Amino acid sequence: MKLPSLSIILPAKNEAHGLRKLLPVLKQFYPSAELIVVNDGSSDDTPSVCAQHNVKIITHPYTIGNGAAVKTGARAASGEVLVFMDADGQHSPDDIRAMLDKMEEGYDMVVGARRKGTQAGRRRAIGNHLYNRFASWMTGFKIEDLTSGFRAVRANRFRRFLYLLPNGFSYPTTITMAFFRSAYPITYVPIDAGVRRGKSKIHLIKDGIRFFVIILKIGALFSPMRLFLPVSFLFFVTGLAYYSYTYLAYGRFTNMSALLFITAILTFLIGIVSEQVSSLHYKSSSDD
Repeated sequence: MKLPSLSIILPAKNEAHGLRKLLPVLKQFYPSAELIVVNDGSSDDTPSVCAQHNVKIITHPYTIGNGAAVKTGARAASGEVLVFMDADGQHSPDDIRAMLDKMEEGYDMVVGARRKGTQAGRRRAIGNHLYNRFASWMTGFKIEDLTSGFRAVRANRFRRFLYLLPNGFSYPTTITMAFFRSAYPITYVPIDAGVRRGKSKIHLIKDGIRFFVIILKIGALFSPMRLFLPVSFLFFVTGLAYYSYTYLAYGRFTNMSALLFITAILTFLIGIVSEQVSSLHYKSSSDD
């Protein structure tokens, strides 16, 4: 059985220190793989480190974002399987083999799910847990690590959703939910995330809000009724409770009750229309 060709893509911004140690190991473990470093406007020695190790480098003229670097790498890669990993040394090349073995079982995406205790800080671990629970409810599938940037995917599947991916750090959120909604099989392999070298470029509050907004946007696009139906029900129950109160207290039906009932109906109808639009979107995106 012929093994699929492999491209390993490393988005990098000022990651010269991590790349000096990571690139030789990747070349040793996966000599036939295509190594692509996407230099996202670095101001350090990232380009010269890549030149020293004779790996392909694509440079953005200025910083666009981690997601933009991922998209650039995916467009340039020639491999049938793409592996995305951080350039800062958090992800171990040893784990790539386990991910590729899982892909041979028929999965379209394999995500490195960080074990408890290996994520950066207690607050971030709690935040990721909440994101995982919320996204699992939104998609209807169990999501073990929504924000992990260490993953292996089939290139032809991944490229179908490039237009959806944001330029920032929340690309894993979007691609995970898109794959689940498209019925492309996903699985997880447990990994230990190492200690990051250098300063993290993720801001907990700002990027946390961004992740939450992305979940809502993708939920509205791919599973609209999961979003609109609870909101509609909430307006209906609130209107019913307010109507009951005003009828028992004053013996009349108020304009506020009518407004809440109308809002519930309109929200429900918007959800139905959005569901139909979503179906048309997936009908067209499933064409090869």
